Amino acid sequence: MPHLNHSLVLEAPLRVADGAGGYTDDWQSIGVLWAEIKARSGREVAASATTVSRVPYRITVRAASYGAPSRPKPGQRFRDGNRVFQINAVAEKDANAQFLVCFAEEEVAS
Repeated sequence: MPHLNHSLVLEAPLRVADGAGGYTDDWQSIGVLWAEIKARSGREVAASATTVSRVPYRITVRAASYGAPSRPKPGQRFRDGNRVFQINAVAEKDANAQFLVCFAEEEVAS
């Protein structure tokens, strides 16, 4: 049984018109989910003028049915204060489909 002890905000991308015929990307809060967060092995990548650390995580949340707004999906993200976890994939954790595992990455510039 997962230990759901982190409160995470689930966010979805939102395109907003910029008034000049284009758009800007923003994030819209969908709701709060309780989660278990487990880090996997990380790596460092050289970016233009900085080093970026990418750490993969397994984030477990209670399951929600397909199509429910509270069901995380790839392209969305979790936020925990200033920390942001980009969701790459989602799968059922157990045969009873009580929990979902979200494979996510946190990116930190150093």
